[in-house]
Amino acid sequence: MQKVLVTGSDGRFGKILQKLSPKFIYRNKKNLDILSLKSIQNNLKKYKPNYILHLAGLSRPMKIHDQYINKSIDLNIIGTCNLVKEASKRKIKVIYLSTSYVYPGKRGNYSEYDALKPWNNYSWSKLGGECAVQMYKNSLIIRLCMTEKPFIHNKAYVNVKSNFIYQEDAAKIILKIINKKGIINVGGPSQTIYKFAKKENKRVKRKFSRGEFPYRTDMNLKKLKKIIKS
Repeated sequence: MQKVLVTGSDGRFGKILQKLSPKFIYRNKKNLDILSLKSIQNNLKKYKPNYILHLAGLSRPMKIHDQYINKSIDLNIIGTCNLVKEASKRKIKVIYLSTSYVYPGKRGNYSEYDALKPWNNYSWSKLGGECAVQMYKNSLIIRLCMTEKPFIHNKAYVNVKSNFIYQEDAAKIILKIINKKGIINVGGPSQTIYKFAKKENKRVKRKFSRGEFPYRTDMNLKKLKKIIKS
């Protein structure tokens, strides 16, 4: 029987998961401080989970990872390392949510086996967390491309392709693959961000990236589709 402890549960994605899987053990940053080994140890001792679904960390706005490098390193790299170290002692599986932005963003259609080259500090911090998780084989890394519904921006790139998927849909997929190990790309169909946003928001305006955002961050989802079909 799965006994799943979720870190960072007070974020929007954590709240979506709570509706889908209310039996998981949800811990917010007050309940479980990923920068405190003692806090992690106390939670693992108390709840004795089989899995840790690691949502805690620093994400947006992305410029915050340039402005506050120490905070980015602490929450996304060191905090993840702390969890992996304690989970490995107890043979608890770690499920880590990474990002499609760890790929170079030049040619697109990136598979789980392609070379990585993050393009901003946010994605470097997520790759830093990945490194610790990769060292622990009882783990699953999910390279994810998701966003809130409705699309939160007034403008969307017409010359940038991605695999954006809404958080609600991403949560359903994650629950289907939680028993897997290794690395899995998760997202929606490859399309421009404008096309994705336009489906739900007819008023969204067109915007062109002039290099401030990679043109092809889309991933190959063959592995995910094969797992879901099986």
